[in-house]
Formats: sequence, structure tokens, C-alpha cells
Amino acid sequence: MALRKQPRSIARELALLSISQIKNKRKKLSEEDLNSLILTAIRTLTSEVQDNLEAASAEIKRGQERLLSSETRASDLNSAKVMVQDALSVSQTAVNRLGMALEFPEFLQLTNKEQVRQYATELIATVYEHRQEIEQLIEDVLVAWQLNRLPQIDRDILRIAVAEIVYLDIPQKVAINESVELAKRYSDEDGFRFINGVLRRLSDRLKEQEGQKNKSIVDN
Repeated sequence: MALRKQPRSIARELALLSISQIKNKRKKLSEEDLNSLILTAIRTLTSEVQDNLEAASAEIKRGQERLLSSETRASDLNSAKVMVQDALSVSQTAVNRLGMALEFPEFLQLTNKEQVRQYATELIATVYEHRQEIEQLIEDVLVAWQLNRLPQIDRDILRIAVAEIVYLDIPQKVAINESVELAKRYSDEDGFRFINGVLRRLSDRLKEQEGQKNKSIVDN
């Protein structure tokens, strides 16, 4: 059985799907703006589930075709094994997609909970209001890279994590782990490893700065 997501995990996902819609020209986000962004995010998730179901169906068909091919076209036992393993891998991907789709009714129900929407709007507003400071913190720990060269989804995951750590008092370990989970779902393997590395460097730097600050207080 799939693990049930916590309300804040749902809120993070809603915020992630909403943040990219924010227009930089806006000076202030109203409650109506935020609600509209979240509604759009929910529609995006609904569309994603439909896409997953269609992809799962296609992958199951591909798996079946490869199994048949392994019986009729394999020249020896080893090649037959490879083709069967390939078919099983495709089928497993289809099963995973179906699992995500089956979780959606619970996911959708949670998006309607007040605490989920409140935290999603708080995240969106925090990222928007402190965007410049958040991006500077990220830039400072990027190694031979620039924030604007990252994929949009990776940038937004990093912004949410930094907002939680610096402005919303979420434990660093929790924020990092949640960001990695988001990256596994919406980015790729290189993306989630990169995000994990960036956030861990940021965590080390913040701890170092806090240690220096405490030492300065003691010395004075």
C-alpha cells in the first residue's frame, strides 16, 4: 500500500505547481490570486493523472509485445531473458504510474483541507516576497553554475526549500528530504541529486554562520 502523504507534503506540491505561474510584475499577491493559483495547480495534477493512466496503458501494451517478441524472435536463451527483463521493466513503470493515479482521490481530498491550502499559500507568498534574498542564498552555494541556467522546476524546488528553512522555521533535514522527494517526482535523477547537494551545502553554510554568531555573542 502506498504511504499516505502528510498535509504539508501536499501543500508543498501545490505550491511547486503554482509558483511558476506568478508574474514578476505583480507588486502584491491577493488572497484571490493565491486561490486561483492553487486551483490551477489542482487542475494540473488532474491532467497529470490522466496522462499517467494513458501512459500506463501504452506501456502495458509495449510490455506484452516484448514478451511475445521474446518467444518468437529470440535467437537464444540469453537474448530471450534480456527481452523478458525489458518487458518486465516496462510493465513495472506502468504499475508505478497506476499507483500514482490510485493515490489521487486521497490527494485531491487533502487539497481541500484548510491547513493544506493555508500552508500552500504561505509558501507561495513567502517565496514571492523574499525571492531576491532566497535566490541570493542559492547562488552563493552553487558551484560553477548559475541559478537561471537550472530547469524551472529545479529552481522552484530550491526556492521552496530555502523559504522553509530561512523564513518558516522548518527543520533543515525535513526541508531537504521533502525537496528531494519533490525532485524525484517532477525532475530527473540528475536533478534530485543536484538539489540535494545544493541544499546540503546551504545547510552547512547556515550552521557555520550560526556558530560564528553564537561565538561572537559569547566573546562579547
